Amino acid sequence: MRNKTRVLVEGALAVAMTVAFSYIRLWRMPQGGSVTLENVPLLIFALRHGLKYGVGAGFVAGIIQLTLGGYVVHPVQALLDYPLAFAALGLAAFVRKPLWGGLTLGTISRLFCHVLSGVIFFGSYAPEGTNVWLYSIIYNGSYMVPNLILGIFVTYLVWGRLSRIGQ
Repeated sequence: MRNKTRVLVEGALAVAMTVAFSYIRLWRMPQGGSVTLENVPLLIFALRHGLKYGVGAGFVAGIIQLTLGGYVVHPVQALLDYPLAFAALGLAAFVRKPLWGGLTLGTISRLFCHVLSGVIFFGSYAPEGTNVWLYSIIYNGSYMVPNLILGIFVTYLVWGRLSRIGQ
């Protein structure tokens, strides 16, 4: 049986690391979004402990990100870009093998939240005549795809050591 205290502590550490990593930006986009390692702790946590815990930790991380300086134009946009986007990383738990499959599913799920927010609330940034869906996919993908590649690389570096730690 899973030790719930251990899972809670590991989840709190994943949330804390996510928030801390969000401040170490390798690249920042002009209208928001950046290349960081913030996805990695939540993705690993979801892969280790499952959907329920992964989504829950992501939701908490999103709320904390929002309260520590999120950019808000509308309450629904705030939900899409913060708690729902980070909770979506927990969907990585659906694909545990191959490892990159879960990382990709979680990251694409987060990307979907940002794309939807971009279409609904930030479509005015799209150049005239440009399809807002295409613009939002390209804009948000320009930092989420590097996040995915970086996340896969880092996760493969640490996964072997983490898998030796009991679950």
